[in-house]
Amino acid sequence: RQRRMAALLLLALLTPARAASAAALPVVINTWAFRTAAETAWRVLELGGSELDAVERGCGQCEIDQCDGTVGYGGSPDESGETTLDAMIMDGNTMEVGAVAGLRRVKNAIGVARKVIEYTKHTLLVGESASLFAVRMGFPYEDLTTQKSLSLYSEWLNQSCQPNYWKNVVPDSSKSCGPYKRPEKVTSEEEQTSSQRSVHDHDTIGMVVIGVSGTVASGTSTNGAVHKIPGRVGDSPIAGAGSYADSTAGGAAATGDGDIMMRFLPSYQAVEYMRMGTDPAVACQKVISRIKKYAPKFFGAIICANTTGSYGAACNKIPGFTQFHFMVSSPLLSQPTEQVVDCI
Repeated sequence: RQRRMAALLLLALLTPARAASAAALPVVINTWAFRTAAETAWRVLELGGSELDAVERGCGQCEIDQCDGTVGYGGSPDESGETTLDAMIMDGNTMEVGAVAGLRRVKNAIGVARKVIEYTKHTLLVGESASLFAVRMGFPYEDLTTQKSLSLYSEWLNQSCQPNYWKNVVPDSSKSCGPYKRPEKVTSEEEQTSSQRSVHDHDTIGMVVIGVSGTVASGTSTNGAVHKIPGRVGDSPIAGAGSYADSTAGGAAATGDGDIMMRFLPSYQAVEYMRMGTDPAVACQKVISRIKKYAPKFFGAIICANTTGSYGAACNKIPGFTQFHFMVSSPLLSQPTEQVVDCI
């Protein structure tokens, strides 16, 4: 395997790079500076594991590490104080997808998503039923609540439940806690108060792995938006939104405000741009620009990689978020390396 890596490295150095990023395979790329996730996925490939194995273990590492408090247990409590998980994994050879949303009391969400591919003819399982499926597959029931998530929840209650995701309701959701209901008649559309939400309310681990032969796999894992309305599902477990993999073109994964981003299927769109020959960095930028037209203040970023191993990323520039950090592992780098792109 080392000889093959050396040969690939030589080939990559001799081949003129068509794209802005030097290209070599295999490549692992993931959102944010989640280094242990990148290292774990790369190690799986080095030990001969499949691309799907690398995605599952890499994202699973973030679930264990509780990356940024926005992946895995003990983070992003919903309005009732509970942490629930969303995840997906996609096989770019078969186009199979396994996903779970609103998963309760099971920590390894992406592991459960993989079992959806392996043991069912379905794509997406949700809520309590997804948890029952997980237990049948051998995953233990565990409490996803921690002292940290409990204190996040109680602080939020003490701040009159600010910020939250309600609009046009009574009592006034910008000043008080619920329960909310719809008013007798809607007077005017409330201005959305997205600005007061922290840009770290929506971080997701999104990962794309492209093997030596150009086989693509992708995946995501998240505990969703903090203080979300129970039952809310974001972009992460939705194929084409949270991530997308196609071994004839490439892969992409998104992170950010899923409620807005999922409406545009950004990961699918980026892969289609790359299929048409667009450089991955440009494909990422085009996707961000498209969402920006409708939601100029949205918080989000996307990573893209094609089947030659060329990659890129893009993000939307808003106050407090002007650069996006992501991890790349490739034969051209001595170790998994944090890279930065300026937002547009």
